[in-house]
Amino acid sequence: MTAPRTGNRARLGHRLRYASRHPDRVVPYLRRLGRDWRLRLNARDHVAYYRAVMKADTAKSPSAAVGSATEERWLALGEMQFDYLLQHGLTREDRMLEIGCGNLRAGWRFIDHLHTGHYYGIDISPEILLAAGDTLAARGLQAKLPHLALVRDLRLSTLPSGYFTVVHAHSVFSHSPIEVIDECLRHISRVMAPDAFFDFTFNRTEAKEHHVLREDFYYRVETLTELAASHSLSACLMEDWEQLPHKQSKVRVRR
Repeated sequence: MTAPRTGNRARLGHRLRYASRHPDRVVPYLRRLGRDWRLRLNARDHVAYYRAVMKADTAKSPSAAVGSATEERWLALGEMQFDYLLQHGLTREDRMLEIGCGNLRAGWRFIDHLHTGHYYGIDISPEILLAAGDTLAARGLQAKLPHLALVRDLRLSTLPSGYFTVVHAHSVFSHSPIEVIDECLRHISRVMAPDAFFDFTFNRTEAKEHHVLREDFYYRVETLTELAASHSLSACLMEDWEQLPHKQSKVRVRR
């Protein structure tokens, strides 16, 4: 199954066609539109806005807040991420940074696999990090001493230089405007070990780049690989990820 190469979901024609096919989703969409408008009014920037979105979504369901409508889907998506990195050589010795660790959908598997203290998860949402603590306790992984930290941006300023051998960000850039992605790529090489790689997923389009409600952003592959190159990083689309049953695409970045 190849990840879809989405057209412009923000176009009025697309929204009208979608509404005609799914009339039951019109009212929930309008409620979300109103909520997001109110949250944006009180936010100083996109990160603050999305932190408020996560607070609201986590209050309803931590699993749904990270994009999993059911427990079964939550487990399946976490397993998919874990298995993919395992197939790409993830070892117990690796030192892993997960950007946007959420409630440890994949993170608990990484924590269990890695040596004690080798997992570091960061997120912008205090509420989802509390849910991550619940996941950690429920899985009995306290003795693995994972690091879970709240951050205000993606400058990674509190992290050690040249330390991480694997960096992972799932469904983070799919919710990020280009300036947030640029900030992360500008700083990521400092924390990466010489032979490290950084995998991230994104919503892929071959049409005009766009966003929906400033929550879901769609990018061309070339935009992200060229942005990486502007920070002296090499980046490529991971074609084998495209064959998995997931709607997002994946890029791998190296120093």
